Amino acid sequence: MKLLFVCSRNKWRSLTAEKVFEQYSQYEVRSAGTEENARIKITAGHIGWADTIFVMEKKHLRRLQSKFASLLSGKQVICLGIPDEYVFMDEELIELLKNSVSEYIEVPN
Repeated sequence: MKLLFVCSRNKWRSLTAEKVFEQYSQYEVRSAGTEENARIKITAGHIGWADTIFVMEKKHLRRLQSKFASLLSGKQVICLGIPDEYVFMDEELIELLKNSVSEYIEVPN
């Protein structure tokens, strides 16, 4: 299963998610950001590649819908509701990601 994690700048939340979930062999994982200055800016290729897309906030979902509406058809897009108040690999963020994502996919212990 191919998982895509999206936040604004792809520096803290989505990049942390990529690092956490890429350790599980059953998932291929990428991350990207919605803003111009993102470390990796989301493209149509990211959307096409992903089976499931996890966005951190509703504004990220709105940005994807605005820019990639036709490509999102048939894709599972899930808003995790994780605010921009964590740094890269923050232990609390990692726990929050695992707990939130485990509602939708299997997260091994």
